[in-house]
Amino acid sequence: MKYIMSLGLALLLSAPSILAELPVKQVLTLNVAKKIAQAAEAEAIKRGATVVIAVVDDGGYLILLERLDDTQVASVEVAIGKARTAAIFRRPSKVFEDQVREGRVAALALPGATPLQGGIPVILDGKVIGAIGVSGNTPQEDEDIAKVGASAIDAAIKGGDK
Repeated sequence: MKYIMSLGLALLLSAPSILAELPVKQVLTLNVAKKIAQAAEAEAIKRGATVVIAVVDDGGYLILLERLDDTQVASVEVAIGKARTAAIFRRPSKVFEDQVREGRVAALALPGATPLQGGIPVILDGKVIGAIGVSGNTPQEDEDIAKVGASAIDAAIKGGDK
């Protein structure tokens, strides 16, 4: 019993040093995901684009999905795939589309990758905290709309939504 108490005391005393070794991780909240999606939606409406907007966390798991009126249903899974790719690989999904276009067909075999333009990482303090994927129009337009959404993180943080 004395040994267990000593061990417990040792763990308690070492806890601050252990905690100091653990990084603090920013996470994408639902509120901020909504602001990202709203910015992308506003850009899509401005362009007259019908798209699906997917916002995922840093592990590629869906937080928010919007399908604008009259957007093809097939774009739902594609938008999620683009966002997931950008999140888990920590780079725009276009990187993989470009690799395939340039002949590196092995990129098609990457687990979890959707090698289609339109997925953009959401970055805060140099770290990927999630991503946005847009699908429904041309690849460049999807990416442009996603970039507007991803850039909304700065406005959301300045507004105190961190």
